[in-house]
Amino acid sequence: MSAIHYWLALHYLPGLGNQGCLRLLQHFGQPQHVFSAPEKVLKEAGVKEETIKAIKAGTWQALAQAEEEKLKQLDVELITYADNRYPSLLKEIYDPPFLLYVKGNVELLHTPCVAIVGTRRASFYGIKTATRLAVELAEAGITVVSGLARGIDTAAHKGALQAKGKTIAVLGCGMDIVYPPENKKIYADIARQGAIISEFPLGTPPVARNFPIRNRIITGLSLGVIVVEAALKSGSLITARLALEQGREVFAVPGQIDTFHSKGTHSLIKQGAKLVETIADVLEELNLSVVETSTFREKQETKLDSMTEKLLSLLQEPRQLDEIALSLNQDIAELSATLTTLEIQGLIKQLPGKQYVRAN
Repeated sequence: MSAIHYWLALHYLPGLGNQGCLRLLQHFGQPQHVFSAPEKVLKEAGVKEETIKAIKAGTWQALAQAEEEKLKQLDVELITYADNRYPSLLKEIYDPPFLLYVKGNVELLHTPCVAIVGTRRASFYGIKTATRLAVELAEAGITVVSGLARGIDTAAHKGALQAKGKTIAVLGCGMDIVYPPENKKIYADIARQGAIISEFPLGTPPVARNFPIRNRIITGLSLGVIVVEAALKSGSLITARLALEQGREVFAVPGQIDTFHSKGTHSLIKQGAKLVETIADVLEELNLSVVETSTFREKQETKLDSMTEKLLSLLQEPRQLDEIALSLNQDIAELSATLTTLEIQGLIKQLPGKQYVRAN
């Protein structure tokens, strides 16, 4: 059996969790030594009775074998805690994952990363801002990390992809599940252009308790976290707290004072989070230098897809956002991200009253 087989088997044993697996790894040196150890030795190592019974019953073998075969079919790599490809920043957190499932470019785990997170029920302003920040970070050579959720997360990933940059999506479910389901295309795009990661075994459903667990990886991979729109009681503020506990920098985007989407970000700013207007605020605080990736701004060399061509053709005259969405049969949130990208490229411009027109 392969070494990976034993890592998977250890991961499947009951009564351990990440910390239990890491303690056994430290005690025995290699996962396979756990399964060959006598019962007496296991007890001396502090292994629980239920775990010992599972080891001796051998039920772990079939589970590990099935998982290993599925990983090959899905083209998913398994990065173990002992692998030199395991991100060093992630090892610094309190409860580092024992295993990481990775689809895409593993090398991105070692690049400078900044997370963008926020509400799932994002406003037009939030979508636009998250997209713009992601585009600018990607253009600066920074990998954008987020959680593939609706709203701000999706806008962050799309911004990075549209800028031909790099992005990492951290899942709160198994790698064989796309959640939310409408993000199937962006999931595939990230797998090609960036990386998708999870610590959850294949088949793990996207239940609510998984997302706070997922968030510690988002922050653990990142040098800093930008919060774009968050209510006072939200998962994004939990993520910000995790970032602070891990010694990461926390940034917040200000919003309108009369909307609940701004309450959380304004609270963070009051508590000392750095206010973000442009990525210069982020790069300066993190002491990151800009790596020029000018391909995105060279709009004259940009090959436009059919939808973008239709959109530009429609915007020969100023049009309202709702009118554009209706004409193109597009979701407003998705359309907002596209319009923001085209505005940054200089292909269109925004007029008062949320009207858009093609730039001359």
